[in-house]
Amino acid sequence: MFEPTIPFGEPELIRVSAFERYLHEPGGPRARGIVRETSTRAAALSPSLLADLSRFEHAGHASEALEVLAACVRHSQQVVIHLQMGDMVVPLTVFAVERLVHCPISLDALLKQRPTELRVLHVEPAVLRPPGDDEKALIGEDQHYHPLRPVLWEFALRGSRATLLPEIAGPVAYRVAPGLELGDLRVTGALMAAIQRLQGDSVSMRELTDWPGFDIERAARLLNALYLQSGLIISRTHRAASDSWFGVLSR
Repeated sequence: MFEPTIPFGEPELIRVSAFERYLHEPGGPRARGIVRETSTRAAALSPSLLADLSRFEHAGHASEALEVLAACVRHSQQVVIHLQMGDMVVPLTVFAVERLVHCPISLDALLKQRPTELRVLHVEPAVLRPPGDDEKALIGEDQHYHPLRPVLWEFALRGSRATLLPEIAGPVAYRVAPGLELGDLRVTGALMAAIQRLQGDSVSMRELTDWPGFDIERAARLLNALYLQSGLIISRTHRAASDSWFGVLSR
């Protein structure tokens, strides 16, 4: 019998076909999307997180990985996101409070795939625990725990979502928060120049898209990435917020 997460030792990757059978077999989640409120395990997710995940499902399309990661961070829950990578399933466990992820394969191997090709199959409460937890039997091996920051950064910049997350869209102005740490993030060229400018100036989406190396999509990706690093200050009263045409860029 398939277990969605194997707490003792490291989980083996299973094939998508086997996982799909598990989801729809009697007693399984039977999810029409990534979660379903009547699922026993999904019911353990907070109502606010469930509402967010349901909001992100679009007319028959599964939620994007970045949307799910953003929701997990906002609601500070320990969640496992089952991602399709080719014909295999990778369980990515998110520890939002500890700012860690657990992944049974290396992050290099995971992120070597274009995040646009990583499809969210299912979301459920985590069984694994973070390092230092009292339930020691549920803690994985050290080498499979990684900082959450680079995962959020790469999914924002290279994932399938090319528009602003709803939380930061609208008639607003943006500025980089003081003390933003970039040390473990991949930042080069036009991105670094834009971040440095945003540390001193509040700008609208319209202004940002006019900067060298930027267009609407790249601007949205950078703002999403900064937001998920808790590195973005949003103002709805700054004069730059009057450039409100970009509200249509979110969904």
